[in-house]
Amino acid sequence: MTDTASLALPASTEDDHYGEISVELLGEKREKLVVVSGERIPTVTIVRAPEAEVDDHIVIGTRDPRHLTITVDGEGATITPGKGKLRRQTYRVDVRHAGTHYRLVPNSIPFSKLTRDGRHLGDFSSDGDRRVIAEWQEEAGMPEPLDAAIGYALSAAFGTGGQPMWMMLVDAVSTALP
Repeated sequence: MTDTASLALPASTEDDHYGEISVELLGEKREKLVVVSGERIPTVTIVRAPEAEVDDHIVIGTRDPRHLTITVDGEGATITPGKGKLRRQTYRVDVRHAGTHYRLVPNSIPFSKLTRDGRHLGDFSSDGDRRVIAEWQEEAGMPEPLDAAIGYALSAAFGTGGQPMWMMLVDAVSTALP
């Protein structure tokens, strides 16, 4: 990782349940990392491989699962982002860790919904500036430390929210008109 030391941008957020959570972006062109940590949550690291083609619209730089790895306190997990096309659902990001399935998927313009094994845990907002806001669903009960760590990491690495398809189509048509 020769150029990761050239960029280190930390930000911290105060979570209602887990206190201060740090979000760091490390690296630039060849390899990039998102590291989420806190005193009361496990550390989650998402790494983009140096050979990945970089998309500047994505904080981590790619949605290609072949070029992404995720670890939870050093233990491997599986990350599978959707391709990110017209529909909001295609911007989902799935993580499997220790038999649990997490999904972050846009559910409004600013927010994405985090689920664990299909259960809605909370909504996250992040626009790529390392600042992440979590709004936990009270009816879901107390989120687990891993829920928070995964939610913050995915939100920081991929951003949140998305326009509905009809708005994207209107934008495309208006752009094409003289």
